[in-house]
Amino acid sequence: MTINEIQDDIIEEFSVFDDWMDKYAYLIDLGNGLPVVDDSIKTEQNLIKGCQSRVWIDASYKDGIVHFDADSDAIIVKGIVALLMKIYNDKAPQEIMNSDLYFAEKIGLSQHLSPTRSNGLLAMIKQIKLYGMAFNAKYGG
Repeated sequence: MTINEIQDDIIEEFSVFDDWMDKYAYLIDLGNGLPVVDDSIKTEQNLIKGCQSRVWIDASYKDGIVHFDADSDAIIVKGIVALLMKIYNDKAPQEIMNSDLYFAEKIGLSQHLSPTRSNGLLAMIKQIKLYGMAFNAKYGG
């Protein structure tokens, strides 16, 4: 699936919920479903700067795709991280770099995040795209 197809699926998944308490509960469920990461990725180097909560994102490259490992210490943020992993994990660097994220606006997430959480979301996306750029520069598209 492409990044846009995955975003469209996320928008559809969230459309079944009428209020934000249900959407938050779903986000928490998504976060709880995030694969457990080894504590070795929870380093200062992988810590996303600009997040109110602690978020770690690590990336590796193999066979033309970028694989991410990520975690957070906050339950709602961990759900947001899970959404980003669903969208970006195991994609080509070029696709990551050129992606346009619109799901957060479409599901209403952007309007329901505090300014510090919004900044954190932008910081996570920026770091993911930087990984895409770095792997693209090193290995090609």
